[in-house]
Amino acid sequence: MKICVFCSANEQIDAEFFTLTAELGKWAAENGHTIVYGGVNQGLMECVAKAAKTAGGRTIGVVPTKVEETGRTSDYVEIEIPCDNLTDRKQLMMDQSDVFIALPGGIGTLDEIFTVAASATIGYHHKPVILYNMKGFWNPLIQLLDELDCWHMIRGDWQQYIKVVDSLDEIKQLI
Repeated sequence: MKICVFCSANEQIDAEFFTLTAELGKWAAENGHTIVYGGVNQGLMECVAKAAKTAGGRTIGVVPTKVEETGRTSDYVEIEIPCDNLTDRKQLMMDQSDVFIALPGGIGTLDEIFTVAASATIGYHHKPVILYNMKGFWNPLIQLLDELDCWHMIRGDWQQYIKVVDSLDEIKQLI
């Protein structure tokens, strides 16, 4: 299975996020899964790819030209898929992946989560999006989604499209 990981490319974040991310990358590799990610050599992106490659796994990096131009492409990208921009990157990641796991991240991660989930709501695919709620990181987003649901701004149950898990064991159960 190809597991797309959306996550932060920042270094100055909670150290436990790196530990949990490395566990995910290692588990994926040990179970024959390929990691699809943004291909950046920083933050949780670098961490998940390094863990997967170190454990003998495969990685696919979908790398925008701006990342290449600034020399931030990870050495742990095994297969590089170049793209022009972030819109292309999201589409290529969707095309390449069977499931999406969102680790802690910022604006880019939110953009990726909602692009994939919105595509599922109108039937472009039936691939799950999983929020890995490390240390309660996604609690504010979960609360917002529940509020949107209360206001009837979401058709159906948002949890049909976005699953929430608190541990790697729960990810293993879903995958």
